[in-house]
Amino acid sequence: MRCAECKGKGLCGLPRCPIMSRFYAQAPVRPSDHYQGSAPSVFVGSYGYPKVAGGPLMINDADNPPDWVARGLGIEDIVGIRARTIRGTAGPGRLAENLQEIAISSKPLDVEVRFTKPVAFDLRFDGTIAPVGLTGAIRKIDVLDNARVDRAVDRATSDTDLSTTDAFEILHASGTDVYQITQLLTAGLLGRKRHVVPTRWAITAVDDSVSNRLKKKIARYPPLSGIEVFSASLYGNHIVCLLTPGDWKFEMIEVWRKQSLWAGEDETIAQDGEGLTKPGYSPLAGAYYSARLAVTEYLESIQRSARVLVLRSITGEYWAPLGTWVVREATRNAMKGPKTACATLQAGVDTASRLLGFSHWRPHSRLIPELMTQKTLFDF
Repeated sequence: MRCAECKGKGLCGLPRCPIMSRFYAQAPVRPSDHYQGSAPSVFVGSYGYPKVAGGPLMINDADNPPDWVARGLGIEDIVGIRARTIRGTAGPGRLAENLQEIAISSKPLDVEVRFTKPVAFDLRFDGTIAPVGLTGAIRKIDVLDNARVDRAVDRATSDTDLSTTDAFEILHASGTDVYQITQLLTAGLLGRKRHVVPTRWAITAVDDSVSNRLKKKIARYPPLSGIEVFSASLYGNHIVCLLTPGDWKFEMIEVWRKQSLWAGEDETIAQDGEGLTKPGYSPLAGAYYSARLAVTEYLESIQRSARVLVLRSITGEYWAPLGTWVVREATRNAMKGPKTACATLQAGVDTASRLLGFSHWRPHSRLIPELMTQKTLFDF
């Protein structure tokens, strides 16, 4: 259970996570102190906040998870791309203008960078952000292209009277995906009091804020007409979503199977849930908010309210933690796929267990016993 909660953050006190150490030989060190090519995104670390270091992520490839999924890339392919990615770093405020220009652009910009010394291999994984392999302190950077800015992004970033959460809502409603919204927040381009935000925090903040706004809209919609079950798999993450009629409630159960990344010899099961409001930070970390976002996007698109159970089963196939985007895209794929209609809640639970491949998640659910024993106005 300890490893599943920590996910490589060092809570055990060891100098290096024994699980993560096996990934450090995935790519060779590049000795170059110069880079010229594409910078598709930006990254800001969290160490020493608010005095944080940040810079561009540099690789001549996409830094866009939906693109990776659409191209059919495997885990090995994604780890290979990220192992070749260079994370440029500079002290607080040094690269603010360059970061903003890269983040605001709808297409990757070309840059020329000189590092203080050759970049070093430092492949890092955790449960929230996608891994990055190479790092180098930036001595000088020149952005060689002009940014191409979408109209909605231009409006949101130009309006300094617009709150951060309102900007999130406007951008998401305009079709701007959470990946670019996260970039804009990271680079300090949104809100009234603007400052750079560590990428790890920005990812969860955007998922949480956007889905909270969608929850308020969903609360005004009529309930789902029946019980529906959805499922999808992505990189060893099996997602099953059980939706029942009613006002908004949400529960997520995460099962790390035996021999999976963070479970080892013992299976680990964790749970969290909420009603209309969510007190505190979820023990399931960013995965909880990513899954919730995907479900609220679906309910908003059909303009219905529901009580939702999301089951996530992680197998040994998921041998490298790629970030919470895997949960977001797997759940989005589930909600886009075919649904199974069930006549009763028990039939829905049985269908979810069948699709997941086991049923011993049931004792950990708080939502299902509540739905089975309590009647609501929707039952009459």
